[in-house]
Amino acid sequence: MVSRVTAVAGRSFARRAVGASSPVWRVDAALAVAVLALAVISVLAVWSSTRTWVPGTTGLVKKHILNLGVGAALAVAVTAVNHRVMRAYAPLVYLVALAGLILVITPVGAEVNGAHSWIMLGGGFAFQPSEFAKLALVLMLATLLAQPAEGSDRPRGADVLVGLVVAAVTMGLVMLQPDFGTTMVLGVITASALVVSGMRKRWLVLLVLAVAGAGLAVWRLDVLEPYQVARFTAFLDPSTDPRGVGYNSTQSLNAVGSGRLFGKGLFGGGQTMGRFVPEQHTDFIFTVVGEEFGFLGSATVVVLLGVVLLRALRIAIRCEDRFGTIAAGTIVCWLAFQTFINVGMTIGIMPITGLPLPFLSYGGTATFTNMIAIGLLQAIHLRARL
Repeated sequence: MVSRVTAVAGRSFARRAVGASSPVWRVDAALAVAVLALAVISVLAVWSSTRTWVPGTTGLVKKHILNLGVGAALAVAVTAVNHRVMRAYAPLVYLVALAGLILVITPVGAEVNGAHSWIMLGGGFAFQPSEFAKLALVLMLATLLAQPAEGSDRPRGADVLVGLVVAAVTMGLVMLQPDFGTTMVLGVITASALVVSGMRKRWLVLLVLAVAGAGLAVWRLDVLEPYQVARFTAFLDPSTDPRGVGYNSTQSLNAVGSGRLFGKGLFGGGQTMGRFVPEQHTDFIFTVVGEEFGFLGSATVVVLLGVVLLRALRIAIRCEDRFGTIAAGTIVCWLAFQTFINVGMTIGIMPITGLPLPFLSYGGTATFTNMIAIGLLQAIHLRARL
């Protein structure tokens, strides 16, 4: 009798999970397939870029696959939750992210590549609170700006001011690490949320002037670390110090250019095999794609990323509640900006900032955050109609 009840319950669960009425069949398939394709390419690129210097023939690829698997599970879990419910928990998520940012600048945090941005967990695992802070800021700003003023479709002035304070605190803590690249992403997230929410133009003008003033103050007061200033110098003229600050830019261009049209084939890249490009499995993973898969492979990655952005934009446009629209629209701008900066620094049109390429670069926290963002987009897509 018990086994019969168990079997019936199992069949009922299976019908709900994958049956004709299951949400599984209503997710944005194009978005899911594009992310899956990028994940496969990232596994190959991480495998190629790490197998010659990490113990074992597979390099860091096993750990990367584990990160992708955990990220996919998180995306599925978030997809199953009504995004309107997430609005209630946004302040809690933000406070957790804030606690992580505070903790990382204490002696508990660890310094990597000049930034005090990591919390070491042991066993080769680490957590980067600033990555999680991106998603937390998206949710918090969408929550604050979702309530329009009475008789208007614009956010209330008080909510805008609170949102700016929330963003300023987050960016200030990240700058203390210091992590200028992530601070720029947080700035883009803030500006995007305000624009998508329909903030008045005069507020936008004041915000632009404030950002310009803050940037000038950062430069004139020598807030930037010497290595950050050197990166801008190398961007303006890599030939000034090709063996020093201009080394990354020069080797990155050499790697991408050597791939030509069809590339040198997987594991066939001389620049990748010889580790001429630093941080090639993280910040400069696009150079692996360019060298080993050529222009066609690089174009494929850009097209797949474009599909992700276009589908996310479609979700934002079709959503009928303000919280979902603001959250989805802000995620689009966040991923678009980070993609442009990463690919741009690889091909020499942007300064080196240390930002990973979404869905391709190796890294646990960044992978989890990106996948959770995709889960949030799918959740909004499933429940876009009021």
